Amino acid sequence: MPASPSTARAINDRLALRLLQQEGPLTAGQLKQLTGLSRPTVADLVERLTASGLIAVVGEAGEQRRGPNARLYGIVADRAHLAALDVRTEGVAVVVSDLVGRVLAEASVPIDGATGTGSAVEQAVRLVERVVKEAGADRLHTVGIGAPGLIDPATGELRVSTGLPQWHRRLVAALQERLPEARVSVENETNLAALAEQRDGAARDRDTFVLLWLGHGTGAAVVLDGTLRRGASGGTGEIGFLPVPGTAALPSATDCAGGFHSLAGAAAVAELAGEYGLAAEPADPPAVGLVRAAVTAAGAGAGEREPSARFLDALADRVAVGVASVVAILDPGCVVLGGEIGHAGGTVLADRVQARIARMSPLSTEVRPGLLGGGAVLRGALLTARDRAQDELFAPPER
Repeated sequence: MPASPSTARAINDRLALRLLQQEGPLTAGQLKQLTGLSRPTVADLVERLTASGLIAVVGEAGEQRRGPNARLYGIVADRAHLAALDVRTEGVAVVVSDLVGRVLAEASVPIDGATGTGSAVEQAVRLVERVVKEAGADRLHTVGIGAPGLIDPATGELRVSTGLPQWHRRLVAALQERLPEARVSVENETNLAALAEQRDGAARDRDTFVLLWLGHGTGAAVVLDGTLRRGASGGTGEIGFLPVPGTAALPSATDCAGGFHSLAGAAAVAELAGEYGLAAEPADPPAVGLVRAAVTAAGAGAGEREPSARFLDALADRVAVGVASVVAILDPGCVVLGGEIGHAGGTVLADRVQARIARMSPLSTEVRPGLLGGGAVLRGALLTARDRAQDELFAPPER
């Protein structure tokens, strides 16, 4: 059955808006060419979107051209302002952007573990308010938050976890209270990192892949056939709890010590480097600096028996245990080593892990380094906030 005129108009409008988002300002003629719509249809949608305040004339195409056909139309970027938060155990980072994703202001603040819940929440909320003011935004339309831990798939709320600060859960409610007009949502940090790597990073050509997060903690995000999989309880990818050989005990329901985290978390990586006599650069977090220094030494032609090379081999052995488990169950074809440590390891670490997986598994698997590092969480939170805002603002008005 053919679409009704109103439905067809809504489809055409959203198509044009998405093209303007992806391509930047376009003329009506360029919209006609890219959409395949007729000239009158494009003229009508341009008039509708302009009247609704979603697009405006932002310039003209070509130095010599003038007139209606030369007008460049672009999305009205300040129609809505968005915020993204990366909430870590040790602090929070905030970025504020306009509707097209242009960053207007950003900042971060460390939060000491000994800080009380109320004080920690107040620090984080004040940071958001300060960055919003610096961005010149009157209010926020959408706020996306990335946080460690499980997100309840039924409620979208961060679940209670004994391993995380209480202020993480209180922060979402506090932001909603202080920013009553904003749509506030929270997502697992590793899931957001995977979405960012798929849109802007190492997995842009993959509909199916797994991102293995290697940072302060460990985690995994699973994308199958283009869809992020969260699991029945929101726990897909809690690989830190995976029982693995080489640890002193088994993990428990409340503590991942003894699981994969004990092999590949930042503290374990720093301890492993110490066994090879390596020292970290003071400017970096210890594990990140140690991996980066070892990779630099390997790139400078350090022999295979040099401490840096042997450390990278030992680290690859550990990481391969987690990757092999993921590959055996999901067969994703591609695993991205994300997080600060995965990014620092680059292709040197990824190639070592891939070589080990080729020996351990009959399933062909490409191992790639993440391109966005620790910034992937903030980028993913901003992308999801922008998508949510655009879905609402670009939706046809109810009749």
